[in-house]
Amino acid sequence: MSIMQEQIRMELEKNEIASDIWEDALSQLYLGMRYLDTALHILRRQPDTSFPGFGTDGETLFYKPDTVLALYRAGSAHVNRACLHVTLHCLFGHVFKKKDPQELRWQLACDAAAEYVIDHLYTGCVHLPVRARRREFYLRLENFCAVPTAEAVLKFLEQEPYTERELLELAQEFCCDSHSLWEGERTPRSQRPRERWEEAREKMQTDMETLSKESAGGGKSMLDELRIENRPRYDYRKFLKKFSVLKEELHADPDSFDYIFYHYGMQLYGNMPLIEPQETREVHKVEDFVIAIDTSMSCKGDLIRLFLQETYGVLSESESFFRKVNIHIIQCDEKIQEDVVIRSGKDLEQYMNHFTVKGMGGTDFRPVFAYVNTLIAQRAFTNLRGLIYFTDGYGTFPAKRPLYETAFIFMQEDYRDIDVPPWAIKLILEPEDLYKRRDVYEY
Repeated sequence: MSIMQEQIRMELEKNEIASDIWEDALSQLYLGMRYLDTALHILRRQPDTSFPGFGTDGETLFYKPDTVLALYRAGSAHVNRACLHVTLHCLFGHVFKKKDPQELRWQLACDAAAEYVIDHLYTGCVHLPVRARRREFYLRLENFCAVPTAEAVLKFLEQEPYTERELLELAQEFCCDSHSLWEGERTPRSQRPRERWEEAREKMQTDMETLSKESAGGGKSMLDELRIENRPRYDYRKFLKKFSVLKEELHADPDSFDYIFYHYGMQLYGNMPLIEPQETREVHKVEDFVIAIDTSMSCKGDLIRLFLQETYGVLSESESFFRKVNIHIIQCDEKIQEDVVIRSGKDLEQYMNHFTVKGMGGTDFRPVFAYVNTLIAQRAFTNLRGLIYFTDGYGTFPAKRPLYETAFIFMQEDYRDIDVPPWAIKLILEPEDLYKRRDVYEY
């Protein structure tokens, strides 16, 4: 047998052994955490001797057989953790998020978020002693946020005074796989892989909540992250349309015409209709509206401003509200602190330019509803469609359903599932998305 043939034989043997090692890792993970069943079998496996270690693009797991063999020599738990680490990147959507996968802090945030979950599992097949450096990092991270998602860890890393050298040392501590195949800011290849992982994530959450004993055995951090990723995302602009009214507005409508002129032209000229655009058109826009802002001690001022900036950005667009409006912006804690009436876009802009938080006491939602009911009795509104209440959720809700639609808006940096009354709408906004669009609302 020639030297080349011997090398080929050895490579094939390595590939086969590495494949068996991955298969064994999948089996051990499934036996230890049955709720991972679907997620563990989504990725295809592809040996690649030129690949740096192992990594995935959301469809295929590429790995260097020598790397897998080296991990196995260190102990089967290392292979199991590596397999779970890559799977968590896909489950938590790290692979598909529109961020630069080469940016050091984002890479570190994703790896730390995955390793945090694995280090908090009490399953023997992935258990390794947590090193002192990790324990210190986790402690500081837990003081910063309730659920260390990749986004939360990234924010933590941006606020902490880490030097470049310290960041590199942390990256080395948590690094497990290559992120070079992640989607990042490139055009996505296909939506199908993302959809498959979303389906697996939803099923996994259901399984974990059903198999409560298993999830209690160390899977709480994983379940918390799944709940955050599975949480419905809303377009706030579309959401505000729930509170719009249909009304005629003086505006030429090129998409419709006056039928009287049309028939007159046909009668006068035989085959030549007269087309005259309508001078009014029916539109859905916001007219009567209430925005209540919880200014209690537990609500952060910067989040209140972000919420108002987003609302201002929506309402200041001409297609969102009528030229003459009646919007009450009420600041309140356990009592009404201020009620400013907005009549036009100019009023709204002026209010935003001089906005200051007033109150900072306790939280009680009932005074706002009582106050709005008084305004209705005084005929302060023509047709009040809704009230949006921005709050952290910790307060006393009214026992009785109001006559208008009500939405409680939460803009939370940490996930907390807060119950609202059955008659109210609950919407959770992402502060991260608003920070990205902050420049749009500069005035």
